[in-house]
Amino acid sequence: MKKLLLISLLLLTIKLLAETQTTRIDKNLTIYTDVMRQLDINYVDTLNYDDLIETSINYMLHKVDPYTTYIPKREDDELRRMTQGKYGGIGSIIMYRDSNVYVNELYEGMPAQEAGFLPGDRFVKVDGMDCKGKNTKEVSEKLRGKSGTTIEIVFERDSQLITKQVTRRDIHLPAVGYACVLQDSIGYILFNEFTSNSAQELLTVLDGMVQSNGIKRLILDLRGNGGGIIDEAIQIVSYFVNKDTEVVATKGKTERSNNSYKTQTSPIFPDMPLVVMVNGQSASASEIVSGALQDLKRATIIGERTFGKGLVQNIRPIAYGGHLKVTTSKYYLPSGRCIQAIDYAERQRGHELHRDTAGGILPDVILTDSQKLDITYNLYRDHLFFDYANLYYKQHPTIAPATEFRLTDSDLDDFCQFLDKKQFSYETETGRHLGELIKMAKQEDIDSTLLAELEAFQPRLSEDYRTAIQRNREEVEEILGGEIIKRYYYHHGYYAYMLRYDKQIQRALEEIVR
Repeated sequence: MKKLLLISLLLLTIKLLAETQTTRIDKNLTIYTDVMRQLDINYVDTLNYDDLIETSINYMLHKVDPYTTYIPKREDDELRRMTQGKYGGIGSIIMYRDSNVYVNELYEGMPAQEAGFLPGDRFVKVDGMDCKGKNTKEVSEKLRGKSGTTIEIVFERDSQLITKQVTRRDIHLPAVGYACVLQDSIGYILFNEFTSNSAQELLTVLDGMVQSNGIKRLILDLRGNGGGIIDEAIQIVSYFVNKDTEVVATKGKTERSNNSYKTQTSPIFPDMPLVVMVNGQSASASEIVSGALQDLKRATIIGERTFGKGLVQNIRPIAYGGHLKVTTSKYYLPSGRCIQAIDYAERQRGHELHRDTAGGILPDVILTDSQKLDITYNLYRDHLFFDYANLYYKQHPTIAPATEFRLTDSDLDDFCQFLDKKQFSYETETGRHLGELIKMAKQEDIDSTLLAELEAFQPRLSEDYRTAIQRNREEVEEILGGEIIKRYYYHHGYYAYMLRYDKQIQRALEEIVR
């Protein structure tokens, strides 16, 4: 009898809580609607209601988490890009600089490259829109559109205006960015994103390397891979572990959000030694693959702790052709650990967000890729590597293959002459901060003896940029050479060139032959 009474009380409590929540939603929706109605009736100027509503939706979702987003119908191309890895466009990466938008990189074999665009071209007009003062998002929205449609683009190159008619195509970015045999029958695959059919693409490449090159070990590079479709991650894990093995589980508010994902097929490479490379930008599906293979003791994970994005999004249709990408659950690996590193519910409770150090995937072999604030930072920040690569391309019709190309002493001397013409002056970050300290010391009337000591120390932090380039020659060659390579061999050549400088790849090679 007592048990029945307790159950009745529990059911009544749940019902009352549900009714209270529904009442609160209805109340706040009524308030919101009334505010809009009063604005409509009383505000002095005409309002853009579409913009107001969309802004309020976006801000509301921003308060929830960064991954729950509203996708209006006009952004169908972006939805296709997220789920299928393709979109209608011209095939270029653009950048914002000095209040203008420029071509930054080109995809080989895509409309922009075939139409003769070059890195450094400045967009003047796109489909009739003046690009001056526009940001990359605004220009990108104009460049993208339905495959097969033609747009007129006016751009500036070497002070000359050029007009091109460009027909958009489906831009499909390959999931496998680069693949090669490194040494001793060791294969290397750079895997960029988990989009539709990406697992099959990886399998095709890997099987081809086994059949043609006889590889027996694999380094799978997931550094910088932000994730994507969970089913693709499950399929990739299934290539290496037994059938019916749990890879990941999801747990959420509703019953349909709770799922256990297991491998569906027998492994194709059950005994192939495997190293998976990750870093702080490896997230979501990348963390499922690396974390599951780690838990199942099927691979050695090396690199940096991953991002910790263990929130699952589903895309739900909403009124008037839009979609809501909404977080529905969290990922849990076979060991039971949750991938998610930030609890966004803390923000709803008014608490400050913090990153849980237990989140993400902690590699078996931890490597760091610290960025130095040396002269390469200054040159990259000021776009001088980029500008010189554009000039180099115009002066050199051909160069050696990507795997053989090297900058010569003459090339570096020419680069320095280019920097002279640009009136480049090198100031170390330490020197800059010391200068600010001296300025502050003068304002605070610091003891003159101490001030003189600080000022005497300042010249020692100054360095001729040519000396700094020679002292950091390997880093300069890596970044400048990579920028030049992209002009001739695009992304594929860039990855091939950068391998020789990648110390983490060398560490992965050491690990996989143990």
